[in-house]
Amino acid sequence: MALMITDECINCDVCEPECPNNAIAMGAEYYEIDPGKCTECVGHHEEPQCVALCPVACIPVNPQHVETREMLMQKYLRLTATA
Repeated sequence: MALMITDECINCDVCEPECPNNAIAMGAEYYEIDPGKCTECVGHHEEPQCVALCPVACIPVNPQHVETREMLMQKYLRLTATA
């Protein structure tokens, strides 16, 4: 499942540089996660780095983007494939 950032985000800038897939960017009011790029760090780390570092715990699973670990690994492989 892709993750999402809720409106409880305080824009602390901790998550964005830690995302190995560059899935996190500043939105209109707070950071947002692109579900097409989010692999929950599968293929990179044992746990999602944004969740581990978030000081306000505002990064839950996005219920609109349900994916298995295998699906996340396939997304990781697509994102990291060289053209």
